[in-house]
Amino acid sequence: MDLKSKIILIYGPTASGKSKFAIKIAKKINGEIVNADSMQIYKELKILSARPLKTDYKKIKHHLYGFHSVKKNFSTGNWLRLVKKKIKEIKKRKKTPILVGGTGLYFKALTEGLVKIPNIPIKLRKNIRELHKKLGPKKFFSRLKNLDPLAAKRINPLDSQRSIRAYEVKLFTKKSMYDWFKNTKSDFEKEDFYKILIDYPREKLINQINIRSKNMIKNNAILEVKKFMKLNVPSSKTAQKAIGVREIGAYINQNIQINELIEKISIKTRQYAKRQTTWARGNMMDWNKIDSAGLNKFLKKI
Repeated sequence: MDLKSKIILIYGPTASGKSKFAIKIAKKINGEIVNADSMQIYKELKILSARPLKTDYKKIKHHLYGFHSVKKNFSTGNWLRLVKKKIKEIKKRKKTPILVGGTGLYFKALTEGLVKIPNIPIKLRKNIRELHKKLGPKKFFSRLKNLDPLAAKRINPLDSQRSIRAYEVKLFTKKSMYDWFKNTKSDFEKEDFYKILIDYPREKLINQINIRSKNMIKNNAILEVKKFMKLNVPSSKTAQKAIGVREIGAYINQNIQINELIEKISIKTRQYAKRQTTWARGNMMDWNKIDSAGLNKFLKKI
C-alpha cells in the first residue's frame, strides 16, 4: 500500500488511540503529524485535551499543537488556513502529512471546502436562540420547515445546533444553508486523501475513557484548571467548553468529592465520544473503517 503520496487523515472518538496509531504510521512512511483537534490547539490545556507527550514530539515532528491562547476563539476557518500551509510545507520536505484528531468539522472543511456564509449579526443570532428556547426544539423545527424546507429535509429534528444555524442563515441571507454548500469546493482532489476512521467497540472505548479520566487527575489536571481559572477566561470562549474545566472547578470549590469528579469527567467524555461516532456515521461513509483489532494488520500492510 503506497501512502507516501497521500494526505493521510485519521479520525476516531476520544481515547481510541488515534495519536499513537498516527505515530506508528509516521515512523513507517516518513510522515509528520498535524493536529485536527479543536481543544489540542490551546497552550494552557495540555492534560485536559490529552495532547501528545514531549516524548512523542521527539519521535515524530508534530504541528499545530498547543500554540493558541485560551483567551481567544479559534475557528474552523483559522485551522483550515494554517493546515493548508502546513500540508504544503511538509510535502515540500518530501514527507507525508498525517492529520489526526476528533474534530469532524475540521476534516469536512479540508475535504469538502469551507462554506463562505456572510457573518450574521449578533443581535439576530441572539433573537433566534431566544426563539428556540421559547418554542422548544419541536416547534422551532416546524418553523424551520416553513422557512427552509431544503434544510429541514437534511437536519435531524433533535439537532438544535444545526436547526438554529439553518434558520439564521436562511433568515439573514434569504438563501438555504444547503444552497451555500453547493458552491463550496476543497482545494484538494478526492484522490489526494487516504481517510482512516477508527471504529472502536463501545465497551472497550468506555473502559479506555474511564482509565483516561483517572489518569488526568493523577497527572495534575486539577493544577491545570487552577491556573486556567486564574486567567479569567470569558465564558463565551470555546476553551471553557473543554471537558473537565467545569467539573474540576466544582471540585476546587468543594462542591463535589474526588470520586464524583472522576465519574463526571468520564460521563462527559463518553457523551462526547458518542457524538463523535454519530458524526462519523453521518459524514464519513466513504472513509476506510478500521476496528481496534485491525490497526496492527493495517500497519503491516504499509
